[in-house]
Amino acid sequence: MEPVNGAFDVRLMRTLLLLVTECSVSRTAEILGQTQPTVSLALKRLRELIGDPILVRSGGVLVPTERGLELRATLQRLLVDIDALLAPLPSFDPARSERRFRIAAANCLDSAFLPRIFARLAEEAPKASIDVATLPGPDELMAHLADGSLDLVVGNWPRPPEQLRLAPLLSTSIKCVVAGDHRLAGTVGPLGMDQYLAERHLSPSADVMKQYSPIDGRLMELGLNRHIAASVPEYAIVPRMLAGSDLIFTTGAPFAEQMAETGNFVVIDAPVAFGCMDFYLLWHDCKHHSPAHIWFRHLVKAAVADLKGSADAVLPMLRIAAE
Repeated sequence: MEPVNGAFDVRLMRTLLLLVTECSVSRTAEILGQTQPTVSLALKRLRELIGDPILVRSGGVLVPTERGLELRATLQRLLVDIDALLAPLPSFDPARSERRFRIAAANCLDSAFLPRIFARLAEEAPKASIDVATLPGPDELMAHLADGSLDLVVGNWPRPPEQLRLAPLLSTSIKCVVAGDHRLAGTVGPLGMDQYLAERHLSPSADVMKQYSPIDGRLMELGLNRHIAASVPEYAIVPRMLAGSDLIFTTGAPFAEQMAETGNFVVIDAPVAFGCMDFYLLWHDCKHHSPAHIWFRHLVKAAVADLKGSADAVLPMLRIAAE
């Protein structure tokens, strides 16, 4: 059923289905709330478009032609599919949903964000689940968000991709952490950039992932580079690597303060040129209007907001960013 000059629209399809179902121009007109001459003109147009009489007389009644019967069966299926596609999106019921959400985050966020997200999910959507993935490479990141296999990314690198949707989560100052017996342990005030770059650094991001590092990404913008003497795959390994070493670790103030509270570490102000470390949510347009995805985004943002008022928050210097 090929349209001629793009003229075969959905309204005409509905008229055709009624004609071959009711086998009556007058009844079709009554159902559509149109005049009989209008439907007669539509039937004439349909016959020209299809190249078939569609309805023919048999005694005192109209009966479908063989082509008309074929069209009736096909149109019934097509219009049901069209109606389903154009129907309003169903509301999302978190209490009944068994959906599996997939989120990728920088590994420094595991201890702060994820437990609160899991707790909220268990309370509001007990049958749903979350898969947490490490950040893939740039090409894979875009591909996974575009094909829907990844729902959300929590990022903190300086320049997120402009083609993705973004919602700010929080912002914090940047600090350096050294072992208690490190030669810089008594430093007062921020480190100078030259002094900072002369040190041996510990990073949770390998060289190949520098674009995802809020530290190395900022240094790249400044045309600078630091010597990463060691990189680790998991943020939890950092304290053990740093203890008793000559390495320096750079991170957000809340995470630095947490390390100082749980081990023999000293927190020093990072060079002023680093500015702040910003955290944000990223997602693709393909999920933007999904009721389930909208709910999940709000859940993640609410879990982060909880950090500010929680009595046991490990982010005491947290500043929630305005949306």
